Amino acid sequence: MELGTDLKIFTDYLWFNTKKRQEFVRITDEISAIVKKSAVADGIALVSAMHITSGVYVNDWEDGLIEDFQVWLEKLAPAGLPYKHHQTGEDNADAHLKRQLMAHQVVLAITDGKLDLGPWEQVFYAEFDGRRRKRVLLKAIGD
Repeated sequence: MELGTDLKIFTDYLWFNTKKRQEFVRITDEISAIVKKSAVADGIALVSAMHITSGVYVNDWEDGLIEDFQVWLEKLAPAGLPYKHHQTGEDNADAHLKRQLMAHQVVLAITDGKLDLGPWEQVFYAEFDGRRRKRVLLKAIGD
């Protein structure tokens, strides 16, 4: 892609009010709608969780796999341990650790004005310290 005057940069946000401390929310359709609104035909979409206890990832949309992620994350970063972070008055160190394991952002291809995902790929928002308002940034860049 040759950068020129046709380069578009479009920014939008998704907002979430999660009901549970830990939730996995499929956001593929919302991201696709923002990409369409951006009018970027060929480029990339940066999707980033804007909170230090949440993440964004791409994987299969299958309930068993989502449960497997939850079990795996709890084994690696269990809630309720006496983490050093809790000495500051916080109680969410496990949420910070889980976020690091799942990643806080993804870069997705835009082709012909649409997300260019693999056949089983879906985009998810992963919340690890919920029950309050959170947001995700989408920045579409291209022509």
